[in-house]
Amino acid sequence: MSDPDLNRLSLNQATTQNWGMTATIEGCARAGIGWIGVWRDKLLELGPVETARRLRTAGVRASSLCRGGFFPAATEAERKSRIDDNRRALDEAAEIGAPVLVLVSGPPFDRDIDLARQQVEDGIRALLPDAEERGVRLAIEPLHPMFAGDRSVVVTLAQANTLASRLNSAVVGVAVDVYHVWWDPSVYVELARAGSSIVGFHVSDWLAPPPHHLLGRGVMGDGLIELRRLREAVDAAGYSGPIEVEIFNQRVWDTPPEEVLALVKERYLACC
Repeated sequence: MSDPDLNRLSLNQATTQNWGMTATIEGCARAGIGWIGVWRDKLLELGPVETARRLRTAGVRASSLCRGGFFPAATEAERKSRIDDNRRALDEAAEIGAPVLVLVSGPPFDRDIDLARQQVEDGIRALLPDAEERGVRLAIEPLHPMFAGDRSVVVTLAQANTLASRLNSAVVGVAVDVYHVWWDPSVYVELARAGSSIVGFHVSDWLAPPPHHLLGRGVMGDGLIELRRLREAVDAAGYSGPIEVEIFNQRVWDTPPEEVLALVKERYLACC
């Protein structure tokens, strides 16, 4: 049984990149970690149906499925294909019992960033009936501005909040990743504004200087982020769900996963 202080801890599969789905489920069960943030590529090992069965057997639950999104595209056919892929992701999330599909909005396909942002909004709007039918919430995750050119044109929590407000649906919320929002001088105002629309919370740390723009996240406590303050603000806004540890870092990936889980638990308790 999990330590009560670890009840909200979720291992995002990005943290143990070298573990497949089976190893992740079994490893989390052994470590007393009751949640997994599942990635779609990892589902290919077993498929959604068998993954769901293994999760139930192990007493582990999916906290989210990552990722959907990547809506902007140059042609109508490409945009439709991407929306269809997001519908498949919603099916997968529902099958494994993940309450949230995390949306990484996608980059601009040319220099018209405003058009790309409109296509993100249109893409999410097209998914609303499917998300409602499946009972899966769509989490708009703002990324740090350095990712605007290759991953997301949604780069602040204020922008994500405004987009969620315009969509005006109970199935649309925001995912707060400390790595992407910690720097923002308006972050605490925007967390309070988000309130019950916060449907995911991800933790890691910001190393200075970052060793890599993508694979440079630190283990909690190794960097500059006020993790406890941010977690308390998220809690105060009304979020009480799983807290996903999501660390993209080659050195972490090269460490034996069992050691990573032990360190994750230690730092989660100490810093979050």
